[in-house]
Amino acid sequence: MADVHDGVLATLRETDRDRYLACLLSPAEERPALAALYAFNAELARVRDMVREPLPGEIRLQWWRDLLEGEARGDTGGNPVAAALLSTVERYRLPRQTLLAMIDARIGDLYDDPIANRNALEGYAGETASALIQLSSLVLSAQDAAASAEAAGHAGVAQAIAGLILLMPLHRRRGQLYLPLDILSATGLDRGAFLAGDDTSRISAAIEAFAGLGIEHLAKARSAGSVSKALFPAFLPVSLAEQVLRRALREGAAVLHKDLQQPQWRRQIRLVRAQLLQRF
Repeated sequence: MADVHDGVLATLRETDRDRYLACLLSPAEERPALAALYAFNAELARVRDMVREPLPGEIRLQWWRDLLEGEARGDTGGNPVAAALLSTVERYRLPRQTLLAMIDARIGDLYDDPIANRNALEGYAGETASALIQLSSLVLSAQDAAASAEAAGHAGVAQAIAGLILLMPLHRRRGQLYLPLDILSATGLDRGAFLAGDDTSRISAAIEAFAGLGIEHLAKARSAGSVSKALFPAFLPVSLAEQVLRRALREGAAVLHKDLQQPQWRRQIRLVRAQLLQRF
């Protein structure tokens, strides 16, 4: 499995550098399992980038579903992420239904249908980012994971919103919109007006509300109770969210065309600092 782990880490390094660095800051014994979960998540997240039409994307997602349900065709030896994921699920007795829900949530990424409201957005984030934190918590300390479930739920929403803000220029070029329609409506916008980018004052108000929702969930995650030292590595990537959310509040409509991502070295320092302080 050493070769498999090396392959998974190499994949993760290319597809999700932040979680790769967070993985390296995690306990060595659980590192292979965390890398497998993170790489699996990255594979799902980038399906839209790898296809031109939704159907091939759905086929890719179905392959992962078949794998987890024991129906995948072919040898997983050619796919180190798949092999590592199955090994991790079996070793830590992870709930396959949670992983299947992660796959199903990504089907929406293949299409350009808008998100209706905050509840729908929170549901999407819960089945993706929050679920990943919870699965990672089960790997790190199954007996402590339940106590941090509420924190994981809110932290995942905050992390997802920050990620969607970073991707907003790309999503806009595609005609995708993850900002809920009820937030747009409250600021006097519709989907077309937001994507057009002309009404900067109202767009800024919508982005402020979107980022504010992320900050609200981050605050709830932090007040949900202390996260044990054993579980903290699962929350480590969340430490990068606040900077993005705060900057979005300042930048407003510029988020539509501006890269808010900090340089890699700054993000690495932020991760190390969060690990030392045990605060996300």
